[in-house]
Amino acid sequence: MIHFIDKLGIWHRLPVIFGLIYLAIRRHLHQEYSLINVGKTPVGVRFNPVDYPYRKADGKYNDPFNEGVGGQGSFFGRNILPVEQKDKLLKPDPMVVATKLLARKKFKDTGKQLNVIAASWIQFMIHDWVNHLEDTEQMELIAPKEVASQCPLKSFKFFKTKKVPTGFYAIKSGSINIRTPWWDGSVIYGSNQEKLKRVRTFKDGKLKISEEDGLLLHDQEGIPLSGDVSNVWAGLSALQALFVKEHNAVCDALIKEYPALDDEDLYRHARLVTSAVTAKIHTIDWTVELLKTDMLLAGMRSNWYGLLGKKFKDTFGHVGGPILGPFLGGLVGLKKPNNHGVPYSLTEEFVSVYRMHSLLPDDLQLRDITAKPGLNKSPPLIRTIPMENLIGQEGEKAASKIGFKSLFVSMGHQACGALELWNYPLWMRDLIAQDPDGRDRPDRVDLMALEVYRDRERDIARYNEFRRALWLIPISKWEDLTDDKDATKMLKEVYGDDVEKLDLLVGLMAEKKIKGFAISETAFVVFLLMATR
Repeated sequence: MIHFIDKLGIWHRLPVIFGLIYLAIRRHLHQEYSLINVGKTPVGVRFNPVDYPYRKADGKYNDPFNEGVGGQGSFFGRNILPVEQKDKLLKPDPMVVATKLLARKKFKDTGKQLNVIAASWIQFMIHDWVNHLEDTEQMELIAPKEVASQCPLKSFKFFKTKKVPTGFYAIKSGSINIRTPWWDGSVIYGSNQEKLKRVRTFKDGKLKISEEDGLLLHDQEGIPLSGDVSNVWAGLSALQALFVKEHNAVCDALIKEYPALDDEDLYRHARLVTSAVTAKIHTIDWTVELLKTDMLLAGMRSNWYGLLGKKFKDTFGHVGGPILGPFLGGLVGLKKPNNHGVPYSLTEEFVSVYRMHSLLPDDLQLRDITAKPGLNKSPPLIRTIPMENLIGQEGEKAASKIGFKSLFVSMGHQACGALELWNYPLWMRDLIAQDPDGRDRPDRVDLMALEVYRDRERDIARYNEFRRALWLIPISKWEDLTDDKDATKMLKEVYGDDVEKLDLLVGLMAEKKIKGFAISETAFVVFLLMATR
């Protein structure tokens, strides 16, 4: 059924109900065949929930039958078996790929579909979910002569992704996630007890926040006090501050209703509520703007509320039991998760399809929030601030001068970039990277080339094999991928006539988009599986 509809290329044009049936069948198939465990499977001995009434700060003790799953230091899973690329790490050279196919020529935006808050939002979520453990060994990429004059960095060094033995025969090594892959708000709370202690006030369950500018507090080194502080910029830290305020507001509401709750209970209940709010926003607000069709609006709302809808669920609660519950009442509120026989994790492929730095503009258009909006409903423009001035510790200082409200209003009235070829920000080719503790690293990086390399290094299938493994129709010639003649010409120049060499990131940016989709169909299929998970 899936192959038949895919060959016709019509699923996204079907009436909503038939489209949802198609997506439900496709999701079921991926739940059966596209979830691959990395590492040993636990033996199924249940721990006593009385001993661990809450998940720990490092994400452990959340699944009653697997105390380590979803914790800091757990393995990334897989949707597709690893594809060994040791001899292809530099074929074609990542700096050539970046320069000729990704580097921004002229900024292309998303019109009224997504604003800069939406671009900041996905980074806010990524900082909640995934980050790879690095090796101590460094790698260096050197720009080939043919593109060296166009590369801000002629060479750059970075740490390899650490490969760790799994102790399992099928996939012998894997990567470690140093964030907690639960949707647990670790972006503001941290992924271990040490980080958590830094952000808590230990009074009324609340977190630390600046009373002066409404943004994050900073330590003596200028590093923000928040759960995840590596590679931050003003938009990300503004969202961290917003949800610290949300957490503290929930604490105030709880204190009024339950004055007997102590600091620890207030903190834990407020964290659950705040984490649920972020999950809900991502599911039924952010995602339905990213995939702006009636079908996906209905699909995401049914994921959250079920086919019976919000009104029914708000009135009668979750119904349907373990079999019908996901359909009638949605995924939220199920008594028991269905992991489809594979311990929960986020996957390497999930990380790869979330490479969305092209969403970021070249500058922030600062608005005057004291003035009346003009004819286009936007406050008047004061000035533009280059994005380079809004990243890292300098960006934190700039954000404080701009102020919490001005920052959000300005981002809200500015369109973000489109996920297309030749739209990756040039300022990211000469970037000061930060370590997991938020300290600037001595070696600047070309993030554009590095992202191409990372997929190869982590044994991510190239574009065509990626599609085959997800039962999507592969391309046989460049014209199958895009109608842009300049793009097909450059793809031939970089990859020759061999479409099998095409890197996943380039394919995702080049792919013809479904009407209403800001992302590719290839990325969407991974979302279909993993967002539900």
